[in-house]
Amino acid sequence: MIQHSAQVRVRYADTDMMGVVYHTNYAIYFEVARTEMFRELKMPYAEMEKNGIRLPVVDLHCKYYRPALYDDLLTVTATMNKKPGVRIEFEYTIENEKGELLCTGETTLVFTDINTGRPVRMPSYVEDVLQKNFE
Repeated sequence: MIQHSAQVRVRYADTDMMGVVYHTNYAIYFEVARTEMFRELKMPYAEMEKNGIRLPVVDLHCKYYRPALYDDLLTVTATMNKKPGVRIEFEYTIENEKGELLCTGETTLVFTDINTGRPVRMPSYVEDVLQKNFE
C-alpha cells in the first residue's frame, strides 16, 4: 500500500450558491493528492509525459457525507492498495480540520501512449519505484 495526504484550502471560487464546495471540485482535490503522491515518489506526471506516457482518468466514483465549506482546510488522502498494471487504482478520503469524513472516492487511470492514446504497459521505471514501495 502507498498512501499520501495533501492539504487543500477551500477557495471561494470552489463553492456554489449554497456556500458549499461544488461537487465537481472534489475530483480536483483527489487529483491534488494523487499528483503529490507521484511527486513524492520521484515520478511526477511531467516526467512521465516527457517519456511519452499519459494517465487519463477512465473511472471516477465519489460519495459525499457532509459538505466542505469556504475556507475549510481539507486533508485529502490518496491510497494505492494494489500494484498497477495497465490500470492504476486509487482510493481517497477527504476530511475537514475537525477530522470529520466529508467524502470518499475512487479513480481508475490507464497508462496510455502520448501519441496514440492507446493503453500501454506500465513503464519499467514506474514499476521499479512502485515495487520498492509495495515491499
